[in-house]
Amino acid sequence: MSQLAQIQVFQSLSNSPHARLEHCAELGDGLIAALWSNHHDAREYQGPSHHTLSCYLAGGTGTFRRDSPSSKGAPDKLCVLPAGHESAWVINGEIRLAHLYISPERFALGALSLLDREPRELQLRESTFLDDPQQAMRFRQLTSLNWDEPGERLLTSSLAHEMLSHVLLNQVGLREGLRLKGGLAPRLRRQLIDYIEAHLADPISLGELASFAALSEYHFARMFRESFGVPPHRYLLARRLARAQRLLKDSALPLGEIALACGFASASHFSNRFRAALGATPGNYRAALGS
Repeated sequence: MSQLAQIQVFQSLSNSPHARLEHCAELGDGLIAALWSNHHDAREYQGPSHHTLSCYLAGGTGTFRRDSPSSKGAPDKLCVLPAGHESAWVINGEIRLAHLYISPERFALGALSLLDREPRELQLRESTFLDDPQQAMRFRQLTSLNWDEPGERLLTSSLAHEMLSHVLLNQVGLREGLRLKGGLAPRLRRQLIDYIEAHLADPISLGELASFAALSEYHFARMFRESFGVPPHRYLLARRLARAQRLLKDSALPLGEIALACGFASASHFSNRFRAALGATPGNYRAALGS
């Protein structure tokens, strides 16, 4: 089933008789881009499962949130809508906007790799009609690309990752009054990260990681997910793919050697996993970077 069916913001606009989807693309890695136009509409979002970044490309001066009618949109204004938020919108006149939908797992992996914090410690700060010229420029670059052309699709994915990193560095804060229960101790979490990074080329099993943490496999898997925001196998695959991306970009190693260096059993297994996550084969990814 397409990821789009699970994205409430996307589905709400799809069900509107006034909104028109100009284009969308599942970029892999839990990121989806969409380009919309809308006019004379009213939309509500109730606890969506995904985070949404929005940028107004044209119009929007008649758009406002019902709880803040005096604040209006405009071209290059951005909105940050965290998963779980609630908002109601009124659109007067014409508007054209771009969305980037971010899965909770991709957000969690970004928090771990970029901020070295437990995802549950952090919250994405909700913002309406934010001025952020860098991010607005990225949105305009993203919408200028052909998402159906393989090379430009990869550039789109790279831009989307840059946008997520920008949000993590600028729109994320610690949850107030949070008392963490369960999960792994911070020192053990750090040790696990270092252990996994040092053994990405090896066939790491759940039992091996559980033994490292001195826990049963059942309790380790539960506590790992609480601390990392993703199950162990998803985290391990994400780290292997991240290493593969770096090697494809920064080295001339043959694909078979990269596969082995990243813990994949064969070049075909590596290619299948890479394509499922990023929407392109390793060879296409390297070729697009080279061009």
